[in-house]
Amino acid sequence: MSGKGKIFLKHVLILGACMILPMQAGADSPSADTLAAKHSSANYKEFVEFLALPNDAVVPADIQKNVAWLEQAFQKRGFQTRQLPNDGKPMLYAELPGADPAKKTILFYAHLDGQSVTPQQWKQKSPWDAALKQKTDKGEWETIPLEKLYGEQVDPDWRLFARSSSDDKGPIMMLLTAIDALKETGKSPSVNVKVILDSEEEKGSPTLGEVIRQNSDLLKSDALLVLDGPMHQSNRPTLVFGNRGIAQATLTVFGAKQGLHSGHFGNYAANPAMRLAQLLASMKDETGRVTIPGYYESVKIDAAAEKIMAAVPDDETALRKRLGIAEAEKVGKNYQEALQYPSLNIRGMAAADVGAKARTIIPEAAVAELDLRTVPETPPEQLIGMLKKHIEAQGYHLVQGTPTDEERAKYDKLASLDSEKVSASSSAARTDMQSPVGEWLYRSYKATYGEEPVRIRMMGGTVPTGAAVEALKVPFVIVPLVNADNNQHSFDENLRIGNFVSGVKGLIGLLQQPF
Repeated sequence: MSGKGKIFLKHVLILGACMILPMQAGADSPSADTLAAKHSSANYKEFVEFLALPNDAVVPADIQKNVAWLEQAFQKRGFQTRQLPNDGKPMLYAELPGADPAKKTILFYAHLDGQSVTPQQWKQKSPWDAALKQKTDKGEWETIPLEKLYGEQVDPDWRLFARSSSDDKGPIMMLLTAIDALKETGKSPSVNVKVILDSEEEKGSPTLGEVIRQNSDLLKSDALLVLDGPMHQSNRPTLVFGNRGIAQATLTVFGAKQGLHSGHFGNYAANPAMRLAQLLASMKDETGRVTIPGYYESVKIDAAAEKIMAAVPDDETALRKRLGIAEAEKVGKNYQEALQYPSLNIRGMAAADVGAKARTIIPEAAVAELDLRTVPETPPEQLIGMLKKHIEAQGYHLVQGTPTDEERAKYDKLASLDSEKVSASSSAARTDMQSPVGEWLYRSYKATYGEEPVRIRMMGGTVPTGAAVEALKVPFVIVPLVNADNNQHSFDENLRIGNFVSGVKGLIGLLQQPF
């Protein structure tokens, strides 16, 4: 029997066992595998109903319908709920009553909003009409009857295609399902449970911090668990302890007051595009390391963190092949370590027209759009300050706006650097992997899954946890539960059924693990 067939048979046997095992309080506690399989199966119809609700982050009516549905779903499971006002797009708060002051309080974060859709791009009736699909021998996805999901023989490799199936309605439904499973055991959660569901995450959570501050007493907790994002490519249980932030800046190098004929003035008037290229080249060496003094200096990685990062099962040979590059830059010893340092990226450049529209001119200015990925040790103000000093050290005089005639007459090299104000939702944040919440999650995952979880010290992308962490003043960990190849933000977004069950299992384990 193939590996896939064995997994399929195991899942069927678990579902069959769920039908005969005693579940009443007082009986031997069923395993997390049994609980997860049984209650996942029982909740698939509710999940499909949830997915049918459009949830575009910029449409208040969509958000209100989703909040109303979720409020009922949480109340049905005994939660006390409250809608948190947010300019027509309320966030939802839920709490299990009967909090025990002797227990730690965990605030679970997820988001109920989703990306907009272009229905014509989806290979199904509608992005809101969930489609169950399986992969053919040719590697293509074919639709199978949705009713199969509600039967006893469920293949964990089937996928449910719908907007927000993985980002982020799936994890919300997994949490509700884990609560259902825990109730059946007759046991109380090992922690006090609070939940906040963001309504504008896909817009960068611009109001999350303020909503939290307005409800600080309500949201008071000991740690924040973020149920969002994809698992490691290996699909092993994953814990993420931080994320980089982002700052953006526009660098403009000025030449003559207007575009000049390259025949009449070539070799006489300096070309700002060439100067911009030289200036940018001075910022990084050929190995990809930023050469701006002090850029990496604040980042310190101890031996324990290095060991954990080295254990992440990244296949870097396959990664480079997928990216189409022969070598990686030499910022870190490996992929994970490279993400622990601030970056300097040129995200766009312009000087004059190209291709058929190109003219024989010396342009009057050249512009580069930069993004700087920040880490907790290097706030954006610090990096922008270093960047300014480096530009000035190359002989440039920085101006505000367009240079005046006086400035043009006095300085040979003129440039401007305009940096955008960084919001809290774009800031970097990280929790120590050996912190109490990190150790709790590690113990729980190892006990629940029977293997070492993949622990990622800090992921490269930026998520709006910064605003929540800044407002709550508590440690956080991102707990991703969905398959890495879920196509989030794109068409054909999907959730692997096996990941739904596995995610429920992991949450059951967390809710039973003493903190």
